[in-house]
Amino acid sequence: MAVKLHRCSNMWVKVSGHPCWKVQNALDEKGIDYEVVKGPLRRGKRDDLERLSGQRHFPVIEFEDGSFYREESKDMAARIRQDQLFEGREGATPPDGGAGASV
Repeated sequence: MAVKLHRCSNMWVKVSGHPCWKVQNALDEKGIDYEVVKGPLRRGKRDDLERLSGQRHFPVIEFEDGSFYREESKDMAARIRQDQLFEGREGATPPDGGAGASV
C-alpha cells in the first residue's frame, strides 16, 4: 500500500530534529513506498493540508483510502519503526470526517 507523505518543502533539511525528516527517514528505513507531497512553509498558506487533515501541521501521512495519520513526529516515526503504520487505523479520519487525528 503506497502512502503520501505531506511535508514541508525544505527537502534539504536532513537533521534528526526536523519533524518532516524524522518521519520520512523512518519510512525509508522500513522500505515503505510513499510519495512526497511538498507543502508551503508558512502555516497560513496550508489550506489544502487543513482540508485534508483538519489541521495545519506537518508531517501528515495520507493513506490510499483518503484517511490520514498525524501525531507528533517522534511518535509517528516510532510507530513506523514498530511496523504499526497500517495497524489500528481507527484513529485515522477521512477528509470529510471533521477535525481528524491532529495534535
